[in-house]
Amino acid sequence: MNTQFKKGVLELCVLALLKQRDSYGYELAERISSCIQIAEGTLYPILRKLKTEGLCETYLSEQSAGPPRKYYRLTGEGMRAEWEARRDWLSFTRGVNQLMEEKLDENE
Repeated sequence: MNTQFKKGVLELCVLALLKQRDSYGYELAERISSCIQIAEGTLYPILRKLKTEGLCETYLSEQSAGPPRKYYRLTGEGMRAEWEARRDWLSFTRGVNQLMEEKLDENE
């Protein structure tokens, strides 16, 4: 898959998954890579960016075995950003699909 396609949509994927439930980094990577091929470590810069922008926050959760996990959850601003990004993405993909489905002029 074209890497430029992925770069533009990964942030939206992270926001959408965090809207569903709090998650830790590896879990997010697994969920996304089940649908989109991504390189390991791709999501951590996105998560740092989202945290820096105030769209998500982190907390530690103790585990029965192993070290605590850092979970990410959306803030109120993150919820709004997810909604806006989803709206923009759906509008964009509708337009692209419309263009791709147009019949070519028979003279071409």
